[in-house]
Amino acid sequence: MNKGELVDAIAKATGLTKAASANALEAVLDAVTDTLKAGDKVTIPGFGTFSTSKRTARTGRNPQTGKEIKIAAKTIAKFKAGKKLSDSVG
Repeated sequence: MNKGELVDAIAKATGLTKAASANALEAVLDAVTDTLKAGDKVTIPGFGTFSTSKRTARTGRNPQTGKEIKIAAKTIAKFKAGKKLSDSVG
């Protein structure tokens, strides 16, 4: 499912227009993004938790040349599925 199909599914389930559904989806995604940027986590009971994790700097290898490269430290986004979601998928 891509973003357009998700907007269509939201519109069908809620009775909203596609434009309103797209705005609602954008608002949710922006809120999650802003919260993660601030270093907090977002928990949606039954669905899952979005959080961040820090990766330390490390040394890797270029697979084509075998030459060592430095990989910079960075913060990554993580998602852990909730029990209800896990049970319904599995």
